[in-house]
Amino acid sequence: MLKMFEVYKHFSCFCQCRKHQDLYLWMARCPNGPSVKFLVNAVHTMEELKLTGNHLKGSRPLLTFSSNFEKDAHWKLLKEMIIQIFGTPKEHRKSKPYHDHVFVFSIADDHIWFRNYQISVPHNESDKMVRGGLDKMTLVEVGPRFCLNPIKIFAGSFGGPTLYENPFYVSPNKIRALEKRQKAGKYAKKVKAKTRRKMHELSNPLEPDEFADMWRE
Repeated sequence: MLKMFEVYKHFSCFCQCRKHQDLYLWMARCPNGPSVKFLVNAVHTMEELKLTGNHLKGSRPLLTFSSNFEKDAHWKLLKEMIIQIFGTPKEHRKSKPYHDHVFVFSIADDHIWFRNYQISVPHNESDKMVRGGLDKMTLVEVGPRFCLNPIKIFAGSFGGPTLYENPFYVSPNKIRALEKRQKAGKYAKKVKAKTRRKMHELSNPLEPDEFADMWRE
């Protein structure tokens, strides 16, 4: 299953599903690049999570990033691409004049983790916040959640010279093959144990029991 959609001007996202279980996401600047390919893991939809947060459709999100996005060059590049794709262009004609939710991008175990939170403010007149006050403001998670595992960064759009390749990436096919081999190894161990047991019984036969036929007469 393939799905491609234009985010803003020259930026596009391309979703690709393989074997009905592996989801890949491309982020690309067309037509000159760069582009990045992700494996999407740990997807939890809003319907599945049933969280209490909510925000208006089409409102502008605030984008926040963890500090380790500034450590390496490839994380800096990914941060800039995420800003260009998920951020609202300045003075865009369809942008709303307020922010009511936050997109959180954080790096853990060389993966990008995404969270979406509603900015909740009190509505009671007695608890009404002063302009710029943050002490009574809270965040309530809305969803969805997902994890992006970067595979490769290319200089071109959906291809070209490789700028970065994740040395820790293992394809889902290899993981499934390893799990199959482990299961096959467990079965082989059971067969060997059963064979050893039979050989042991044959090499060490039990002595005849003199009382075995006592109650048959």
